[in-house]
Amino acid sequence: MKPRKPLSEGAVLFLLASVHFANLVDFMMVMPLGPDFALALGIPMSDLGLIGGAYTASAFVVGVLGARFLDRWPRRQALVTSAAGLGLATVAGAFAWDAGSLIAARVAAGAFGGLAGTLCFSIVVDLVPDERRGKAMAVVSSGFSLSSIVGVPLGLELARRGGWRAPFVLVGGVILALAAACRFALPPLSAHLDSREREQPLALDEALYLSFAAFALAILGNFLLIPNLSAFLQFNAGFPREHLGYLYLAGGVASLASMRLAGVWTDRAGAFPAVTVASLVVAATLAAGVRQPPLIAPALFFAAFMGANAMRWVSIYSLASRLPPPGARGRFLSAQAALGHAFSGLGAWGSTRFLTADAAGRLYGMERLALAAAVMGLCVPLIVRRLEARVPRARA
Repeated sequence: MKPRKPLSEGAVLFLLASVHFANLVDFMMVMPLGPDFALALGIPMSDLGLIGGAYTASAFVVGVLGARFLDRWPRRQALVTSAAGLGLATVAGAFAWDAGSLIAARVAAGAFGGLAGTLCFSIVVDLVPDERRGKAMAVVSSGFSLSSIVGVPLGLELARRGGWRAPFVLVGGVILALAAACRFALPPLSAHLDSREREQPLALDEALYLSFAAFALAILGNFLLIPNLSAFLQFNAGFPREHLGYLYLAGGVASLASMRLAGVWTDRAGAFPAVTVASLVVAATLAAGVRQPPLIAPALFFAAFMGANAMRWVSIYSLASRLPPPGARGRFLSAQAALGHAFSGLGAWGSTRFLTADAAGRLYGMERLALAAAVMGLCVPLIVRRLEARVPRARA
């Protein structure tokens, strides 16, 4: 029997982007579907952040464990296991009968989904050299944009026609199919097991703390708002539910374009310029869009917000990926993901403490959350500038 020809770098990136795409659809679709299952299951609109927070809190706990043990397994084995678990947990969400059972399903999804996302990027960092990594990160990160362009609108339309449970079944099935594809198409990806850094603890130096701080501030600010944007745009801004898919389509197209720009820009000029521009756009967009009455149309607001955040994310992630040695990459990225999930969960939970809703579903308190998110975001470029000056020393 002839040995199987290994996949090209482009084919591996495409498969990883597909896994990341499905993983993000699973995570992102829950937020715009929130008003649908809230009405069906009797969940108050002001408590929707708890559903998103269940996923992120679970992903945080598993990410902390992964930061200690993730580099002890071949990447393929770990990715297949986590993707299969995510698929089963997503399907389980379709059988929820109340808030508690849905939260339990999302806790399981977060546990496996957080690891799957970390492993996708660990494989990219293992396979792609520094000089092309920004572009490669943008390719895999395009799963985020495609989930907005295709996945979330499709899920919303499927829910409108077949009920809110249907997207959970479809997305879970796709994830299980991708887990099988990874099992049979990817090589073992075990070179990191031979690295002498595999058993060494992560170096807790200034560069590590700076990279974590940049992620934490950006993500905390975003997740004060993101779990509530669907309800805000529908019930406060009057955006029609039947057109909500077009809103996510606009956001996805903007994110896809900005990610490609960020990847090339970061490879050529570093992360600081892209992060600075993106943070300024986020702040201006929030000032104009999250107010009564808004100064810009919902579609323009959502596209600018999503696109700028995607640009900032790719640039920071590409810079931070240069910090760990090969034998510690999985643990580093898992620790970073755990921190991100912790602060996204904190943001989602925190939003429920500041928001109230009336009988018609209108949210009150979004302006204060938008101001807090803008201020946090404007601090991120300052941290990135300091981090970028320390990356070569951290890699030495």
